[in-house]
Amino acid sequence: LPGLHVFAIAFALEVSVGKTNTVMALNDSNVLLPCVFTTCTGFQDLVFTWYFNSTEMIYHGKIKNKATEPTLVMRNPRVEFVGSTTKKDNNISIVLNNVEFSDAGKYTCHVKNPKERNAQHNATILLTVVHKMVETDNTVTLIIVGVVGGLIGLLILFMLIKRVVLFIIKKTQDGKKECLVSSSGNDNTENGLAGSKAEQKAPPKA
Repeated sequence: LPGLHVFAIAFALEVSVGKTNTVMALNDSNVLLPCVFTTCTGFQDLVFTWYFNSTEMIYHGKIKNKATEPTLVMRNPRVEFVGSTTKKDNNISIVLNNVEFSDAGKYTCHVKNPKERNAQHNATILLTVVHKMVETDNTVTLIIVGVVGGLIGLLILFMLIKRVVLFIIKKTQDGKKECLVSSSGNDNTENGLAGSKAEQKAPPKA
């Protein structure tokens, strides 16, 4: 159906900024803003744009095709393109140099592909700028993981010991049963109910 065909094409273009959409940067440092795009049908004369807080354009580029690298149309002086589209991934990441506190906010990577009937897609990164990086103390987490791992190990060991003990008990009980059966047979023979018959007196003759 034509409608379904258009719907499929419209969603063939995907843009991603990675597993997490939050980035923390130290004041006066350089920060990477990652972005990659994928398309099932390839691309031709693709346009990509980076926006700050949805309105301010900080980088604008074009890509002729998969065999060529992006060409710059416009950029903020502090923004540097560090991606590549001729390799495996279509990487259109940028680096923001000399980060300031006023740079904190929302950065949107927007892509438009004319080959997919001008399909468009975007992804957003939230940038936080701090005075200094706070080290995360993972001691408690490591202790909890160690304790949980130890308990699981003890549980597995307990189950193994239980199985071995039950196996030994079963074997012992089976052995006792065999002994009882054998012993019972010997007693009957020795006390011999068969011998008793032989010892019975013959009935008196008339």
